[in-house]
Amino acid sequence: MNLTVAGTGYVGLVTGTGFANLGNKVICFDIDEEKIETLSKGELTIYEPGLEEIFKRNIKTGRLIFTSDPQKAIRESKIILICVGTPCNHIQEADLTSVENIAKQIGKLMNGYKVVVNKSTVPVGTAELVKNIIKANQKKKIEFDVVSNPEFLREGAAVKDFENPDRIIIGTDSKKAEKIMVSIYRSVARTGRPIMLTDIKSAEIIKYAGNAMLATRISFMNQLSFLCDKTGANIGDVSRGLGLDSRIGPRFLHAGIGYGGSCFPKDVKALISTLKKYDCDSDLFEAVDKINEKQKSVAVEKLKSVLKLNGTKIAIWGLSFKPKTDDIRDAPSLRIIDELQSLGATIHAYDPIAMENAAKVLKKVRFFENPYDTANNCDALIVATEWDEFRNIDMKDIKSLMKKPVIVDGRNIYDPEELKKLGFTYLGIGR
Repeated sequence: MNLTVAGTGYVGLVTGTGFANLGNKVICFDIDEEKIETLSKGELTIYEPGLEEIFKRNIKTGRLIFTSDPQKAIRESKIILICVGTPCNHIQEADLTSVENIAKQIGKLMNGYKVVVNKSTVPVGTAELVKNIIKANQKKKIEFDVVSNPEFLREGAAVKDFENPDRIIIGTDSKKAEKIMVSIYRSVARTGRPIMLTDIKSAEIIKYAGNAMLATRISFMNQLSFLCDKTGANIGDVSRGLGLDSRIGPRFLHAGIGYGGSCFPKDVKALISTLKKYDCDSDLFEAVDKINEKQKSVAVEKLKSVLKLNGTKIAIWGLSFKPKTDDIRDAPSLRIIDELQSLGATIHAYDPIAMENAAKVLKKVRFFENPYDTANNCDALIVATEWDEFRNIDMKDIKSLMKKPVIVDGRNIYDPEELKKLGFTYLGIGR
């Protein structure tokens, strides 16, 4: 099967490479010519565990190619998967500019029947919008179908999620498109992963609902962490006690310094906007978003309770919004660094993967090559991302390097009693 993937970000690259690895010929299209040139040379533009090997293998076989030519991308494939970004705009709605632009190009350049697949996270009703844009830009009437097939790829585990998804959602009102979509997922479905067929609008809502539910669980625990701090309870025990209930389960029940990334923040905000557009209440999701924004300041507030921050040096371990990715979009670390700098602190920072991206947006931050040099002569340390290498680090050595042994464990990865015995002033979340 010939497929085109429009957009070469985290979703587009993994999706395109994944389908190529299943034996399809895949054209990855992007308007960023510099990025296309880099990818064509076999160089990845993102970090994603497990992606590089299959990426290079499929370029070598010729199944995976890259182009900035929309005519080639649209005319040589029967299936066009839209994987472009949908960030929040200035009024907190999903910005569909990139989706609309590729829809216009499809309408102008299509040369036969196409299945146009919305994989980008888009508000309910976007498939209808795409359909109308394509029709309005056709030079002559050509048959096509628009399908909603939301992605559920977790950064840091995206290759695994593509190959072994929890579910494959296909929203369509066309039997012809349904048959084609089921055929491209047949080999994945053979692993026992269910294909769920539904109407288009339900498929569009499922994606937002999933991310909003996970964000709600995180904010739920973060709000409870304040009660644990005030009463002396342990949020870790509360989380475990909740998670052992089979009706609830343990995932996404961990308190910390807030969620970030390319999905949860913008998708919760976009869902709020969509609910308001249809005159529906959005109280719950507004609270989820508000709690998360407040949580990003918790680390600084805790430090202020034990240190006068003006003139201090603060070490930050972890800059990406989560481990196993170089993505810093809406990362709590960015808010923390901004607030610390506004209070007069100097920042030393380290991340195993994300420092190159961070250096593009962070000013007056000193970056180091390892966590030990980062902490040297610092007045406090904040763990902002729970990278594995931070879990088993020699904290005795860290204490000897620091000017003042103060630690804010923003991800609750350490044993508080162990660090206190070493002489640290330990500040966790809900502990």
